[in-house]
Amino acid sequence: MSAQADKNVVSSSVWLTDYETALTTAKNTNKNVMVYFTGSDWCPPCKMLKTDLFDSTEFSALSNDYVLLYIDIPMNRDLISAEQLQHNKALSDKLNKKNSVPLIKILDEKGQELDKYSGYSMNGDISYHLALLQKHQ
Repeated sequence: MSAQADKNVVSSSVWLTDYETALTTAKNTNKNVMVYFTGSDWCPPCKMLKTDLFDSTEFSALSNDYVLLYIDIPMNRDLISAEQLQHNKALSDKLNKKNSVPLIKILDEKGQELDKYSGYSMNGDISYHLALLQKHQ
């Protein structure tokens, strides 16, 4: 998934790539923000989570209740712009101090953390991820 534009479509879900835009959208729509930290081109669990969770019909239905924010730190610097990489690293320093990927964080419209789930065992079991999303709809 390319993070060049401010919005990206994965399946039927629209992902933002700018933190301030996500918070503004959350305030305007009265939704929480789901932030996804990934290493899209080097992290095997991230790649599997995309297939198993983000491409699922269950996620597609739940994603409508969230503002989605995609934060990628790829190895291949050609995948995103230098400005986007700088934004993503700064946001990762702020919200993902352990640099965990994959990491899903749920934030309220003020940017306060409500919950998080780190990792993926790559066994196809996305029930914990779905439970997190259902909890904060």
